[in-house]
Amino acid sequence: MFGSPTIVSCDLELNRFVLQNEGRLFQSSYPKPVRDILGKHSLLLITDVELHKKRRSVQLDLINKFKCTPNFLDDVDKLCVSLMESWRGNKLVLFANQAKKFTFDLMLMNLLGMEPGEPLGLQLLQHFLTFMEGFVSIPINLPWTPYAKAVKARTRISSILKQVLKAREHDEILLKGDLSDEEKASILLDLLLAGYETTSGLLSLLIYFLAQSPQALKKLKDEHHAIRRKKKEGEPLNWEDYKQMKFTIMVINETLRCGNVVKFVHRKAIKGVEFKGYHIPAGWKVLPILSAVHLDPSLHENPSEFNPWRWNVSFPFFSFTDPATSKKVITFGGGSRLCPGSELGKLEAAFFLHHLVLNYRWTMKEDDYPTLYPYMDFPRGLLIALEAETTKF
Repeated sequence: MFGSPTIVSCDLELNRFVLQNEGRLFQSSYPKPVRDILGKHSLLLITDVELHKKRRSVQLDLINKFKCTPNFLDDVDKLCVSLMESWRGNKLVLFANQAKKFTFDLMLMNLLGMEPGEPLGLQLLQHFLTFMEGFVSIPINLPWTPYAKAVKARTRISSILKQVLKAREHDEILLKGDLSDEEKASILLDLLLAGYETTSGLLSLLIYFLAQSPQALKKLKDEHHAIRRKKKEGEPLNWEDYKQMKFTIMVINETLRCGNVVKFVHRKAIKGVEFKGYHIPAGWKVLPILSAVHLDPSLHENPSEFNPWRWNVSFPFFSFTDPATSKKVITFGGGSRLCPGSELGKLEAAFFLHHLVLNYRWTMKEDDYPTLYPYMDFPRGLLIALEAETTKF
């Protein structure tokens, strides 16, 4: 597969073993189109252990900086409210497109200080859509192919990011240190890609699964009604509110298990590896299939059933997320390549759900479903019918 002898792993233990031994026994090994489109400075492609550690540290610092800004939670909340208001009077919404715009606006606000609707931001979004269409494609470099269009889109995105960095070079929240402009642009591109693509996919999957799960939706609404009753009208959400969203996190975790935003990752054996009596020769690719583990009936009872309650452990006076279930899913990778913004994505999704369930009811208007397109998407755009909630809190 992908031009190399390949081992495809649907085994939880082997998948964890591969992810935990990054840089010692295995290394990142993505196909040519991904390497060409992302560029050599992308964190996804860097195989040097020390360099990867340094670049990942820069990303984490940047994420922590904007998470700790005084207005971070208010900005997320305001953007959620703004989106809900923009739907007033609309009976039909192509939700997948709305989710992409919402998460992209969030990343632009947090990373680059851009307000929604700025012309430069709209340009970036259009280039990103072209970029994603060719992200996993046949590497034929002809002008009309998705691959060639994606390579050009990546160049344009990088150029815009350098332009923004130059204009804000004295801003403390932006990247500092001994990095070239190309390296800085690549770090921002990685963060935009991760925060935009995976979180928008998560939001679409939440809408999809909850539309088919009235019991889970009712429980979710009850939780958010209880949170809103304790607050003044129009008061934004805060960290304490987020900590109360226990069932919401179960819904998000179950959506990630069932929906599998990231299906698999690409690795290669650096040296010969022995595992449970099997030999993996040096140079062979290994594809840990995360979705296979999440849907394995030997690990999860009724694995194709959307059941947020499987994540719950209740005691007489409190409840928490079941650690046994957590150990049987790998939603954000693992080891040194664990997604740095995983908790941030959950928070954004939780805030979004809060405002959605308080403002609207929805039903699916077409027989749509998530698919690899080649990345996770809904072929028909996830068309939903909206009906405004009449109860106000």
